[in-house]
Amino acid sequence: MEKRKDNEEANNSLVSFSALRKDVANVLDFMERLKNEEDQKAVDVDLIESVKLKLTFICTYVQLSYSDLEKFEDIMTRKRQEVENLLQPILDDDGKDVGCKYVLTSLVGNMDDCISLYHRSKSDATMMDEQLDFLLLNLCHLSKHRAEKMFPGVTQYEVLQNVCGNIRDFHGLIVSGCIKHEMVENVLSLFQLMAERVGHFLWDDQNDENAQLSKLDENDRHSRLFKLAHLLLKIVPIELEVMHICYTNLKASTSAEVGRFIKKLLETSPDILREYLIHLQEHMITVITPNTSGARNIHVMMEFLLIILSDMPKDFIHHDKLFDLLARVGALTREVSTLVRDLEEKLRNKDSTDETNCATLKFLENIELLKKDLKHVYLKVPDSSQCCFPMSDGPLFMHLLQRHLDDLLDSNAYSIALIKEQIGLVKEDLEFIRSFFANIEQGLYKDLWERVLDVAYEAKDVIDSIIVRNNGLLHLIFSLPITIKKMKLIKEEVSDLHENISKNKGLIVVNSPKKPVESKSLTTDKIIVGFEEETNLILRKLTSGPADLDVISITGMPGSGKTTLAYKVYNDKSVSSHFDLRAWCTVDQVYDEKKLLDKIFNQVSDSNSKLSENIDVADKLWKQLFGKRYLIVLDDVWDTNTWDELTRPFPDGMKGSRIILTTRENEVALHGKLYTAPLNLRLLRSEEIWELLEKRAFGNESCPDELLDVGKEIAENCKGLPLVADLIAGVIAGREKKKSVWLEVVNNLHSFILKNEVEVMKVIEISYDHLPDHLKPCLLYFASWQKDSAMTIFELKATWVAEGFVEKTEMKSMEEVVKIYVDDLISSSLVICFNEIGDNPTCQLHDLVHDFCLIKARKEKLFDLISSSAPSDLLSRQIIIVDDKEHFGLHFVLFVSNKKRHSGKHLYSLRINGDELDDCLSDACHLRHLRLLRVLYLHINVKDSLLNEICMLNHLRCLSIGTEVKSLPLSFSNLWNLEILLVDNEESTLVLLPRIWDLVKLRVLVMTACSFFDMDTDEPILVAEDTKLENLRYLEKLVLSYWKDSEDIFKRLPNLQQLGFDLKESWDYSTEQYWFPKLDFLTELEELTVFFESSNTNDSGSSAAINRPWDFHFP
Repeated sequence: MEKRKDNEEANNSLVSFSALRKDVANVLDFMERLKNEEDQKAVDVDLIESVKLKLTFICTYVQLSYSDLEKFEDIMTRKRQEVENLLQPILDDDGKDVGCKYVLTSLVGNMDDCISLYHRSKSDATMMDEQLDFLLLNLCHLSKHRAEKMFPGVTQYEVLQNVCGNIRDFHGLIVSGCIKHEMVENVLSLFQLMAERVGHFLWDDQNDENAQLSKLDENDRHSRLFKLAHLLLKIVPIELEVMHICYTNLKASTSAEVGRFIKKLLETSPDILREYLIHLQEHMITVITPNTSGARNIHVMMEFLLIILSDMPKDFIHHDKLFDLLARVGALTREVSTLVRDLEEKLRNKDSTDETNCATLKFLENIELLKKDLKHVYLKVPDSSQCCFPMSDGPLFMHLLQRHLDDLLDSNAYSIALIKEQIGLVKEDLEFIRSFFANIEQGLYKDLWERVLDVAYEAKDVIDSIIVRNNGLLHLIFSLPITIKKMKLIKEEVSDLHENISKNKGLIVVNSPKKPVESKSLTTDKIIVGFEEETNLILRKLTSGPADLDVISITGMPGSGKTTLAYKVYNDKSVSSHFDLRAWCTVDQVYDEKKLLDKIFNQVSDSNSKLSENIDVADKLWKQLFGKRYLIVLDDVWDTNTWDELTRPFPDGMKGSRIILTTRENEVALHGKLYTAPLNLRLLRSEEIWELLEKRAFGNESCPDELLDVGKEIAENCKGLPLVADLIAGVIAGREKKKSVWLEVVNNLHSFILKNEVEVMKVIEISYDHLPDHLKPCLLYFASWQKDSAMTIFELKATWVAEGFVEKTEMKSMEEVVKIYVDDLISSSLVICFNEIGDNPTCQLHDLVHDFCLIKARKEKLFDLISSSAPSDLLSRQIIIVDDKEHFGLHFVLFVSNKKRHSGKHLYSLRINGDELDDCLSDACHLRHLRLLRVLYLHINVKDSLLNEICMLNHLRCLSIGTEVKSLPLSFSNLWNLEILLVDNEESTLVLLPRIWDLVKLRVLVMTACSFFDMDTDEPILVAEDTKLENLRYLEKLVLSYWKDSEDIFKRLPNLQQLGFDLKESWDYSTEQYWFPKLDFLTELEELTVFFESSNTNDSGSSAAINRPWDFHFP
């Protein structure tokens, strides 16, 4: 009886729905005719589209009324009312015939009947072909509206539209008889299941039909995209089955309808497959650990397929082969999909994965077979192209490229597996070529050096493009082998040259980075101010002190006034009268020893004659100086060898002779020291700068009162550097002495300096050029921070190592190497060091050096700062984006996935500052496309969805984020190259999930508050027996309470050097002592910081903790 009643209700539903379909068709037909009637008032096209959409929605969910749809009757009744409201003006129009009004009235009644039957009909039986076809058609319309009208440009919605369209069209071919049922029996049942899943998503996803994704609440937006990605993982495998049927059974079909469908499938399938593989890859790293047997082979195959499907070069694929190529790619994608599901299920059931692992081994064979066919069967050979090296500092580029290749080979990333052997070949050849040019003057082989740089740049571009999937297929199959061949030919040419030079060793010239510069001239009319204490000190050292020869060294940064000070004391009357002989010699980087000694000899002998070539100038000079009290100034000495060569003929005759040495290199000053310690020249005080400006502007007169304040502001902005003060003094001296004019100078101080860029920058560039290649990027990197920013050694170490600037050595730790780098830069006088004796020494650049570094870094494409002007198409390796919400979308268009050629993909480092950019970032880009990223600083609040994308970046070395999440996602284990993790999580204590232990390279872990277990449950995380973080050196800030397993955790951190934790006070009743974790096995621990937090309510405060015993165990 009950069954018959259900059948009657089902039949009634079918009858009502059939009537509804008929009414809908009649209404839409009527409205289309009405729109085209010339003698009637035109109906708004938008109104017609809105009615269509709402009727489509009602028809769809009447068919799916058996599903458990939340608030079904309320929402459907509202939609029906909206339709009636839209149609009412037409019904009220007396000009319409009675028949049309009857159809419209019937429509409203049938809608009510179908909706009310929801409560009585729960039939979920398999739909008839015609019913399912109508449902699929309506779902196709709904998904199309979302993709084109509501969320344009959102790739996931476009893929949903294409999948729904393809499945509906394929099912239509079945209904029309173009495809026989026996061909598709295995998938027919899947179509209704897919329709139900899509229907449920669109029901939950419904919103104002005019809404845009960017206007939605951020959590709602992330939730929608997360659910949509999950839906695609469920429905695309059905599309894969359809592709399989088409490629295997329908290839030879003569049906025109089938042919049109296959053509559409060829157009849409690359995007569908690509997006599916991307989401499958993200899903896989969340549920399957990287060390799972077979997982790596699956990831490598996915990388290969994504290279083919991303920027698919259809113009280079033989047209008659496209079908076969996509058939193979589709079949491999289908196999990958099956194996991932199989692996996931076996891990869930704790079954053996050996069988799945064996199946994945065939992937590697399939990759090589398909690569061969891609080259010889499917692809056309592209025209050859030649890259041109776009930077200016070739040795710097070659050094950074060598470091880049080392890092890639060390990363063990999935994206490297396909080309690891080729990267090794490029690295080997580059090392040989670099070693040759390190010992040869590049100018002797200029053309060869230029060819080396072009091919090296081409190799970098090709390798990076493959990794980021930027036209990667053509690069993988053609460009990379060609580039390797070019490099091999250059290597052979270099090898032949090396053999020829070795036979004639007299031709060998050691290469030098130094460039010839014009000699400095001492202007006798130059105004000299400041350094009074220093002047008096040097005068005392010159005119008194030991009878032995002594050296007074003056060191300092470029433009700090070393030469000016030396010149001032050299010409002091007390000095000129004190010494028998005096000579001034400017050395510079490029010098001729004989000419310089000849110049000194002429000064001390009052002779202008040139000594003949065969005379020993050094001997003549020694004899001339012997027995005399002499003063020699050696200005601008660059290295210790130069010092030794030039001072060899200076005798020590116990006459109180002196040598004044000026140098930018502390090493040279210390090498030349005899009795007097080197004087490291300070920057001028603001009052000294003002004295200089005042004298240049007014001579012996005083500055008018109205200009005094603005004048002193100019002096303050010179930042104590005499070179800058001299430049600005020249500017104001030639201008009117009016306040408005001087205010213009204040407001445009930076541009005034840069107008003299050639003069200013040349002074600094001399020092820069003298640096070895490995120190140049370290110096330039200082300019990525704001001016006047003092960087700690810890910050420098973290960033330099992460950026790949620090070379690994077997003899020294990274920390020791960084310390050497810092010392060398300070010694060069380009970097200023503060608090050298204190616990936290800091370093920074003078503003002028900062300007130079920023200009140079941009020129060498090392990094760029973005605020309100768009960057160039050839992006730097690092981008820093400051808080500028207005222009944010402009810059981040570089990262949007549908941009054909987006250089942003090639970024190695990205820093984004500003809380106001939180919402913009998610809308503007997908971080997962930045696949080369090594350093990521997001000083914004990072939500779950963005964090999941970050976990796809397995080249990351350094990650700094702000977040409110309570735990890191499981996919964090994919970041196995991570060395530095900095998390600002002030709102919560972040739980370190088990997969943090997969980050085996981690050296620094700093969080506002973190715990190895959930503080709310006090349940420790289970850890595998052999788990260790042997590289971890710095850990802060743990939150610890009484926990017996803490010792087990600390034992797994054997090389920890610095540790900080919050200790929640806990009384251990078993020992009658306050509990403190045992740390005696941390034998490398150097620094421990503990914050005590009282939590025992039985005690009367901190005094109880002091009076009761503690049990400490330190190493």
